[in-house]
Amino acid sequence: MPRPVHFEIHATRAEALVDFYGRLFGWTFEPWGPPGTYWLIRTGDAGTPGIDGGLVARRGAAPTDGQAVNAFVCTVDVDDVAQSLARVAALGGSVAHPRMPIPGVGWLGYGKDPDGNLFGMMQNDPAAA
Repeated sequence: MPRPVHFEIHATRAEALVDFYGRLFGWTFEPWGPPGTYWLIRTGDAGTPGIDGGLVARRGAAPTDGQAVNAFVCTVDVDDVAQSLARVAALGGSVAHPRMPIPGVGWLGYGKDPDGNLFGMMQNDPAAA
């Protein structure tokens, strides 16, 4: 069965998003290909669950507020969704949807990076209700 193996974040101002995601999640970025066009993203150590991705220079306009989501949204495992959402706002992003329970699974919240890209954050907590 096919599984996701890579993700991409589109960036109008790549350096700003490298800083945002590096500070929010501790991800590391390595330039790849022609200068200023693509960065490989390492999200964790090899052998741990999850996938790595890329940050690509945006082609076209950034999303606007009120626009319907037209994307394949990735969700990141975090220790504390409420704390992570607060960090999103402190780092120049915004909260797209506050923390909500997913009964028997955990807590889910959605943020937007400073470029308007939507992403999810999930805190494992089987007691969430």
